[in-house]
Amino acid sequence: MRYMLMMNVPSGREGYQINDWGPEDFKAHIAFMHQYNVELKASGEWVDGQGLTPPGEARLVRAGTNGAPITDGPFPETKEFLAGFWIIDVDSAARAYELAAKASAAPGPGGAPMNMAIEVRQVMSTPPDQL
Repeated sequence: MRYMLMMNVPSGREGYQINDWGPEDFKAHIAFMHQYNVELKASGEWVDGQGLTPPGEARLVRAGTNGAPITDGPFPETKEFLAGFWIIDVDSAARAYELAAKASAAPGPGGAPMNMAIEVRQVMSTPPDQL
């Protein structure tokens, strides 16, 4: 079963301001994420994972009446944002939750676990006879 783990973090001064962290805290956080990815790959559970740019660089896009893109944004005032994601392939929801909890404990300032909210959603698959 495939699951998407989405790292949602708060925005604003009280939130996930990784660019404001000291260099050692930033390096420790990124090293944790890299090691987490290495472990997922070694276990065969890795499908994909990426960090995302901050909401100030996001745009919503819709098709206009002539099909041309209409954009809206940026949205820097958002209360929380998707900072990154993983797609994993695991045997059970319980394993997906276990992996999400590990990602949640990534170190923040001072090395303390951040306990970030990680949203876990199963990726829907098409039944074989529908392909």
